[in-house]
Amino acid sequence: MPRRPDSLSQPLTALRSGVVQSRAAAARRWGTDAEGQQLAARDRTAVVIVAAGRGTRAGDGLPKQWRDLAGLPVLARSVAAFQGFARVIVVLHPLDMARGLALFGGRVVLVAGGDTRDESVRNALETLDGTGLDHVLIHDGARPLVSDRVIDGVMTALDAAPGAAPALAVTDSLWRGNGGRVLGTHPRDGLFRAQTPQGFRLDAILAAHRAHPGGATDDVAVALAAGLDVAITEGEEENIKITWPADFIRAEGLLAAGGQGAKMDIRLGNGYDVHAFCDGDHVMLCGVKVPHSRGLLGHSDADVGMHALTDAIYGALAEGDIGRHFPPSDPQWKGAASEIFLAHAGELARRRGYRISNADVTLVCERPKVGPHALAMAAELARILRVAPDRISVKATTSERLGFTGREEGIAALATVALVSA
Repeated sequence: MPRRPDSLSQPLTALRSGVVQSRAAAARRWGTDAEGQQLAARDRTAVVIVAAGRGTRAGDGLPKQWRDLAGLPVLARSVAAFQGFARVIVVLHPLDMARGLALFGGRVVLVAGGDTRDESVRNALETLDGTGLDHVLIHDGARPLVSDRVIDGVMTALDAAPGAAPALAVTDSLWRGNGGRVLGTHPRDGLFRAQTPQGFRLDAILAAHRAHPGGATDDVAVALAAGLDVAITEGEEENIKITWPADFIRAEGLLAAGGQGAKMDIRLGNGYDVHAFCDGDHVMLCGVKVPHSRGLLGHSDADVGMHALTDAIYGALAEGDIGRHFPPSDPQWKGAASEIFLAHAGELARRRGYRISNADVTLVCERPKVGPHALAMAAELARILRVAPDRISVKATTSERLGFTGREEGIAALATVALVSA
């Protein structure tokens, strides 16, 4: 079955030691420890998006997950909500594999579904056995409007429970009926409308699925049958599951109300940075350790490309530069991994209601040669910013032996980013 290339199946790990500790320090500066830990948690979490059904209640034509929703297939919007996680698995009907490969290329892992939903989920979970990942989020492909807030709520709850899932308390009166007649009422106290993603410790939910006889309506039912505790997190009315034809109209209205396709706000930012060479045996460029006869001098890890991109994002937000948020006079940032700075800029953009449409980084140097590492650099920047790799470009040029870069005294970097209201 189609799989993503091994080179992109897991986040790149070319980061200096101590990044986790530095992340915690960064979180104390620009938020809470929990916010900083969310970034690390996504590196240890897989996502399973279930989209193997036929969706007959949604009307004639293509299965609902493949139909257009404001210019994109429903399933494409669902997948986009989980950019930045360690691995995204999409479970498809065997007849839809070619369509999935054409839409996603190597950006996700495609797994063939089974005859039932729980069989499809188990097929995906089995591919994660032995990966060393800690958690998994299981999401309905027909919920294309899930927000970061709902996802992060589930992730946070998994720190204290083996399972967690979003839900909304039932507020309407409930009736029992038959033949078009009301036969009685039912108390609504303690009743919830379940949503996804439903998150679990990977080993626990895999064991639960292996032991389950089948027929579960969702993964919380499988977890409860295995005796797992499942925490309820806050859902959202906008996190609708497309089931009926009218749901497409409602979803398009929600997208328009949120600004997509209506009042779109576009911001552009530029960044520029320079670092001189010093003694060393490698340079950090866009998060990748590149062997070289010299190093780069700087207060942090001197990742000139990542610094330029970080400043471009801050500039687009009118938030100054790295120095405003992480002063070089503060000793806690000495030797820090530049991933901390870039992750903060990306998170700040999301909090302000923007997503990164694309970013372009140009490295200016005679040596080392950047070309062999450019794709890995783009993938690493995409991981940190939680965007698809095809939204990040990294390239290099020389200054034709002119100036300080031509004399090989250092490296310069330029970056441009486009932010669009989410």
